[in-house]
Amino acid sequence: MSDTGDPESVVKRGDDVDYEPVDAAEGLSKGVLLDESDGAPNFAMRRFELAPGAAVPRHTNAVEHEQYVLAGEYVVGIGDEERPVSPGDALLIPAGVEHWYRNEGDEPG
Repeated sequence: MSDTGDPESVVKRGDDVDYEPVDAAEGLSKGVLLDESDGAPNFAMRRFELAPGAAVPRHTNAVEHEQYVLAGEYVVGIGDEERPVSPGDALLIPAGVEHWYRNEGDEPG
């Protein structure tokens, strides 16, 4: 933020994003693209990568998730349904709905 309190724009290069392992699942890493530290107090944009053979266990979240698949193919479970997803697919997972992920492929998803 500037001294005047006006919001400032942010352009963060992909190479400047640090990725770290996520404790919830082996083979899952996360990079924070934008969040409150960038001046977005009500928004977080993150990029996750799920390694081949890795899975994220069933869980719920207090807030909805909007997701966009950038690369790879994997299975996402939402509620009592499983669906394969691939690049270009978009997902909406409502708050409080159980969901999980499984990468059965040979490349990261």
